[in-house]
Amino acid sequence: MTGTPALADGTRVIVKIGSALLVDKERGTVKRAWLETLGADIMSLRARGHEVVIVSSGAIAIGRRHLGLPVRGKLKLEESQAAAAAGMVRLAHAYQEVLGVYDVTVAQVLLTLDDSENRRRYLNARNTIDQIIRLGAVPLINENDTVATDEIRFGDNDRLAARVAAMVSADTLVLLSSSDGLYESDPSQDPDAVHVPLVTGGITPEIEAMAGINKTDDGSGGMVTKLVAARMAMAAGCRMVIANGMEDHPLARMEAGGRVTWFLPDANPLTARKQWISGSLKPGGAVVVDDGAGRALARGKSLLPAGVVKVEGRFERGDAVTVKTQAGDPLGRGLIAYSAADARRIAGAKSKEIEAILGYRGRDEMIHRDDLVLD
Repeated sequence: MTGTPALADGTRVIVKIGSALLVDKERGTVKRAWLETLGADIMSLRARGHEVVIVSSGAIAIGRRHLGLPVRGKLKLEESQAAAAAGMVRLAHAYQEVLGVYDVTVAQVLLTLDDSENRRRYLNARNTIDQIIRLGAVPLINENDTVATDEIRFGDNDRLAARVAAMVSADTLVLLSSSDGLYESDPSQDPDAVHVPLVTGGITPEIEAMAGINKTDDGSGGMVTKLVAARMAMAAGCRMVIANGMEDHPLARMEAGGRVTWFLPDANPLTARKQWISGSLKPGGAVVVDDGAGRALARGKSLLPAGVVKVEGRFERGDAVTVKTQAGDPLGRGLIAYSAADARRIAGAKSKEIEAILGYRGRDEMIHRDDLVLD
C-alpha cells in the first residue's frame, strides 16, 4: 500500500460501534435510522469484496430499559449482567433486521477476555469467526457481559475490537467514535488544535501525552483506550483508524475524505503472526515429516497428516511444535491443529480418513501454512 491510507485498501475489516453511536440515551432504544445507513455502508464494502466483522456494544444500554432499570447511572454488576442478557437479544435482532434486507445473515459471537487468553478457546473462537465469514454471514461480536466479572472483562470495546482484529488476522480496524481522531491539544479548549492524520512508528510517549488531553467520547476511557487498542492492533500487523461515527453513513463519509487518524503498523497481519509464532512461542513437541512433505512445505503448502511419520512430545491443540526431517534437521515451527495423542493416531493417514480414525471431523491440515514458519 502506498500513498494516503484508505479503507478500500483493506481486505478483512473490523468495525467497532460504541453505545453512544447506536443507542438513544434518553429512550434506551437503537437508533434505527443511523444503523440502517451503517448497514448500507457495510454492504457497499462487501459488494467490493471486503470481509466485515462488527464489534458492537449497546446491550446493557438497551436492556436496562426493558427490565425497568434506570436509563442513566451506574448499575450493580448483577443488574448490568441481567440488562446485557435482555439487551443482547434486541441488539442482535436490530442488526439482523438491518442486514437481512440485503439477504445477509448476522451471526452473534459472545467473547470474554479469557476467551482471548486461553489458547484453546482462542483457537475455537477464531475458527468459528472464520467459518462464519466463509459462509457469507457477518459476525457480530459482543463482550459476554452476562458471565464476565470485573476481573475477566475487557473493560472497553476498543480493546475487545483490537483483540478480535488480532484473533482473525484482520488488516483494518475502524473505531467509530464521537471524535474524528487524535489532536496535539484538546480541540474543545484550543480552537487552533492541530489534527494528527497519521501515526507511524508505534505509540510513542509523545502520542500518549496527546491522548491525555483529548477528552472524547463514548464510553470508558476515550482516547486513552483507543491508543491502547492501536498498540494492540499494530503489534498484530493491523492498521487502525479513528473516525467520527456520529453522522449517517459513517464509513461512506470516511471514504469520501472525512477527517480521521490512521495508525499504521510496520508489518502486515500474516507477517506479524508468523513473527509471533517463530519468536514468542516455545515448542511443546515435534512432528517428523517425510521428504515429500518437506518439499511441499518449501513450496508454501500446509502440512497434511499423510506427510507425518512420527510425533514427539506432549502438546495440546493450538500449541507450537517443531517440524523436522527424519534426519532430525529442523524445518520450522507451527501451531498444530491436533493434540499429540490425536496427531499420533492420524500420522500417515489421508485427510479424508481423519473422521473415521478420530470419531470427529477435524481440520484437513495438521499445520496450516498460515500457522507455519520455516527456518
